[in-house]
This record gives sequence, C-alpha cells and structure tokens, in this order.
Amino acid sequence: MDQGYIQIYTGNGKGKTTAALGLAMRAAGAGYRVYIGQFIKEMEYSEIGILRDRFPEVTVELFGTPEGCIIDREPSDDDKNAAAAGFDKARRAVISGEYDLVILDELTIPVAMGLLSEESILKLMDERPDGVELVITGRYATDKMMEMADLVSEMNEIKHYYRQGVLSRKGIEC
Repeated sequence: MDQGYIQIYTGNGKGKTTAALGLAMRAAGAGYRVYIGQFIKEMEYSEIGILRDRFPEVTVELFGTPEGCIIDREPSDDDKNAAAAGFDKARRAVISGEYDLVILDELTIPVAMGLLSEESILKLMDERPDGVELVITGRYATDKMMEMADLVSEMNEIKHYYRQGVLSRKGIEC
C-alpha cells in the first residue's frame, strides 16, 4: 500500500463495524496484511470466527472482559486494564509496519468512558506510518479525532427494530 489514510466510522447507527470488516475482507483479497483490535468486546461474534478460519492474513484480538459490554454499566478496574493493554497492543500493530490495514473497532467507546485519553488516540493517529491505513470505529468520536482523520463517515439511526424489543440476532448483529 503506497499511501495510507485515517478513516473514522462513527455515529449512533448500525453498520460501523460491518463497514470496517468489509474493508478488511477487501484488503485481504488484495493481499494486504490486516490487524483488527476490538475494544469493549470479549465475545467472539460470528464474523470473527470466519475471519480467523478463512483469512490467514487477518489477525484479530479482542480487548474486552468477561463482564461484557461497558456501555450499559459502570466500567470496572478489569475494563480499565483491558482497555490499556489493548491500546498498547493496538499501538504496536499500527507502528510496527507489519500491517497494511489496522482496524481499531469501538476504540472511541473507551475514550468516551474515560478509560483511554483522547490525547493517546490523537498521538497514535499522528504516529501512524504513511503506508498504514488506520480505521477507527465507534460512537462518540471526538471533534479532534474527526479533524485529524482523512475520511469520516457517520452512521445515523433513523429507525431500528431494537426499539421494538428485538435483541441482537445471530448472523445479523452478532
């Protein structure tokens, strides 16, 4: 990859992770080496299993805790430690030169919840080598993050069946 850019997929609508994973498959199909670090997620959703099985050029790491998603609860010390350890691994993946595409899924959530500093994310974005495409996903991307990015897409919820009590469905949301 000659020139890498910084992309952010944010907003309260569905599709941020899905878009990033679609890009991961496209990049893998082009022969690129891909790293995916998923923050706040400990459970391996359906797409991760197929990526691990069928795309050896994609490395996936999960940086959540067995307590589950932190969005609906007060973060614990384990959540703080998992976010910090995950960010350290993610930072190494970005600056190592080993990967052409690095996706940091839900990275904005630990920032919004005070588990990671905005400054650390901005520094990582600044340290990114030129040939690395960096994709950051999640609700609540900060104004400064979006200013530093080369591409920002915002997913907005217009209507969602979750509001009618439909929970995550295997193969569709998880």
